[in-house]
Amino acid sequence: MQDAICCRDDIMIYLIKMGLPPNPAFKIMETVRKGKALKDPAKWEEYKTLMKEHDVPDWYIKSCEKIKYMFPKAHAAAYVTNAFRIAWFKVHEPLAYYAAYFSIRADEFDSDCMIFGKEKVKNKMKEIDLQGNNATAKDKNMYAILELVLEMYERGFEFLPMDLYKSHSTKFLVEDGAIRPPLNSIPGLGTVAAVGIEKARSEGKFMSIDDLKIRSKVGNSVTDVLKNYGCLKGMSQSNQMSLFG
Repeated sequence: MQDAICCRDDIMIYLIKMGLPPNPAFKIMETVRKGKALKDPAKWEEYKTLMKEHDVPDWYIKSCEKIKYMFPKAHAAAYVTNAFRIAWFKVHEPLAYYAAYFSIRADEFDSDCMIFGKEKVKNKMKEIDLQGNNATAKDKNMYAILELVLEMYERGFEFLPMDLYKSHSTKFLVEDGAIRPPLNSIPGLGTVAAVGIEKARSEGKFMSIDDLKIRSKVGNSVTDVLKNYGCLKGMSQSNQMSLFG
């Protein structure tokens, strides 16, 4: 097993140890790691002859012929060390881990079924399970996120309500021992609209729903969604005051 080819560097180092000159050892490694060993038969026969002249065993040569792609050792090591870092955050800084994961990897995050408690999460998972092979690619991607959201709930963490002024446009934020979802995680409210709202609110509070629409450049569908999430409570429709109200 200690001679098995695990990454592309192993090939060159092993061949040099067997006595091959560094230049052809490097070229053989490059040929093998790109999966091209058998694509140029004449050249490969030349390499095979050279390897056999230096007592490279047949099983090793056949392994080289079967390889389609190989990681560099540094790349593999970086992946492993990064995995340890991520694992540390998941155990010791869980909110930071979940917020970062949802912000970066969870494209299918759906606030409708994810931020209102674990029962809604479980129900959505059952719904996808019942679809079996008919589940769409979007549902399958969502399922992995639902599993992580459920894990978060089981560890005792919660989501904060969506907030017109506190929710970021695209990032999940750690706040008061919980996570506040971004505006663009609301179904029907895209990233462009969310960024527009965030930019407009930085210039001052919205005087009314109409003011929100004008300054953020969003339509009725967006404000309707925000109403459903309780983000526009206490906000009047228009800036105008009624004399008879």
